[in-house]
Amino acid sequence: MLLHGPNGAGKTNLLEALHVGTQGFSPRARRDTQMIRFGSAAGRVALEGSLGEGAFETDVVLASREPRRVSLNGEHLGSSERLRHELTTLVFTPDRLAVVKGAPATRRAYLDRAVSRLFPARATLGNDYAAAVGQRNAGLRRVRLGQSTRDALGPWSERVVALGSELVEARTEAVGLLSSRFAGIAAALGLAGAALSYEGDSPTQEDLDARLETDVERGTTSAGPHLHDLRIEASGRDLRAYGSQGEQRIAVLALVLAEADALRDRVGRTPLVLLDDVLSELDEGRRRSLAELLALDAQTVVTTTSAAAFPDEPAQSLAVTPGEVR
Repeated sequence: MLLHGPNGAGKTNLLEALHVGTQGFSPRARRDTQMIRFGSAAGRVALEGSLGEGAFETDVVLASREPRRVSLNGEHLGSSERLRHELTTLVFTPDRLAVVKGAPATRRAYLDRAVSRLFPARATLGNDYAAAVGQRNAGLRRVRLGQSTRDALGPWSERVVALGSELVEARTEAVGLLSSRFAGIAAALGLAGAALSYEGDSPTQEDLDARLETDVERGTTSAGPHLHDLRIEASGRDLRAYGSQGEQRIAVLALVLAEADALRDRVGRTPLVLLDDVLSELDEGRRRSLAELLALDAQTVVTTTSAAAFPDEPAQSLAVTPGEVR
């Protein structure tokens, strides 16, 4: 589906609504109040669609002074996690370049989201590990203040090692599923030699023991996957430090499309892919390559200021003007 119209017409708002309606949260707004029309007390996104052989309906109600209300097929959900488990949506927006050029924490967060989508049974692993590290850090600070003993750290250290090893394994598997797809898609879009690699080893009890005095002094755990990174490169160049903005955009786009392809293979269903302003920095050849990639069993919504910018015939073309979609 192609959404086209002038800047400020509401194309990105429509994409945002699709993301809110299928995932329960916005890919760009941090607070619900930022998604509610000025002068209104509440907002709502209601969607109907098909899922495999069946259908689904979602309803997300946003209020300035009340918790967000999310429903799936008429059932009220206590959180958005169930919605994200049932419906998969991937998104590219210009601010997602932070996945490549941002701090390692941004890439870790991206990778843990990918793990939760690719391996639903391990969806809570990142949060469980972070909670264990938080408990160990609190214990380290108590030891530093003389309120506890080093022996009391033992159970939390064991949990950090166990969960950390599982998390490293899951992240490594996810990178393995994405890496060849990422390289191929990036190459098709003109970024040669693109590669992904996971940087970090599983924590061990010996690692934590060797760092114990330093950890007590600082009050933080200095070994484990909460400090690891995902290296994104092209022809041996780290794109974070040595990639142009155009190369970084292609890398993020290739990550999104690689994950969509991996999800199709693993769960047998095509995720919804939202591509906002993806054509603006692609030349004609790369736009054509992207159109060919999207034609391969994709379920994609693309925004652009001009319908002519997309070099293929979309399944559906919608003109967006302020207050109207036709």
